[in-house]
Amino acid sequence: MDLQKVLKQYDYQLPAALIAQKPSRPRDAARLLVFGLRDKKTKFDTFKNLGRHLPKNAVLVFNQTKVWPARLEVIKPTGGKARLLYISHDDKFIKMLSDRPLPVNNFVELCRTYEKIQQLKVIKKSKQFYYLKPSFPISQILSVLKTYGLTPLPPYIKNSPLTEKQRREQYQTVFAKTGLSVAAPTASLHFTKELIKSLGRQGIDIRFIRLDVGLGTFTPLRDDNLKTGKLHREFYSIDNKTAAFLDNAKKQGRPIIAVGTTTLRTLESAFKNHRQVGQEPALQGNTDLFIQSGYKFNFIDGLITNFHVPKSSLLMLVSALTGREKILELYEKAIKKRFRFFSFGDGMVILP
Repeated sequence: MDLQKVLKQYDYQLPAALIAQKPSRPRDAARLLVFGLRDKKTKFDTFKNLGRHLPKNAVLVFNQTKVWPARLEVIKPTGGKARLLYISHDDKFIKMLSDRPLPVNNFVELCRTYEKIQQLKVIKKSKQFYYLKPSFPISQILSVLKTYGLTPLPPYIKNSPLTEKQRREQYQTVFAKTGLSVAAPTASLHFTKELIKSLGRQGIDIRFIRLDVGLGTFTPLRDDNLKTGKLHREFYSIDNKTAAFLDNAKKQGRPIIAVGTTTLRTLESAFKNHRQVGQEPALQGNTDLFIQSGYKFNFIDGLITNFHVPKSSLLMLVSALTGREKILELYEKAIKKRFRFFSFGDGMVILP
């Protein structure tokens, strides 16, 4: 299977002016494209009116993962700066990416320190990753990130006017609870607390799962993704109460609508790995599920999602639900109506 031929089928032309650099304010003022899988009809509205379009007795499932300020700015021995991105850590090293080459067996210093200079020694490099040992206890790395770190925005958001304080607030869902994500579950950014309460009053059940969004979200597809049918691994978890509720709702025939591709991959992976979402006391694991054309959806019935980057695994996922030609047609309609695209942009709901 030729990767470039496959990717070409999921390409489209997007004017750069439609790439959103900041979110809608208020959040639920974002525009909404509504598409029905059954009736094939397309409507246009705003997220504030989402409840008008959802099927009766639907269940919305959200990803409540939390975005961490995972980027650190450092000064190299030469005086030049580099931007590091936290990936993980153990009791020996911190694993990070860098946008500039780092000197192995030498020190870099954190830019944003005030009490004292904090250093990290570059121990080794393996593939694209650097392994560093800090002057502070490694167990404090998350606290250091919280104090000095910067919120990473996707690579296509190049001119965002948001300050770091605004990024921490606005590139985060209103219900973010726990987790260690380097990117937000962006479909959920459109929801306000008021909108969620309003949906609850009309009989829509709201439930939460967790999937920690990794760097692979922004990584271009490779040949081995097509060969293996797998993507990057991401941790997910569904607590026992939520698992039991979702399993029962599915048995009752209630429409299950995933809010975001991360939620969708979690629910489909849980079904695949455990056969029933509520079969075990609590479900957790790592998913590398690559959803593309021909995939049979086992658990979800609909999806709320943003507009995705051309040639991406996320666009392929959504097209598996609607059909490739249809999703490209919907994207073309959104472009003509000047919808805003990608993480801070507008979104769509795909209804059963």
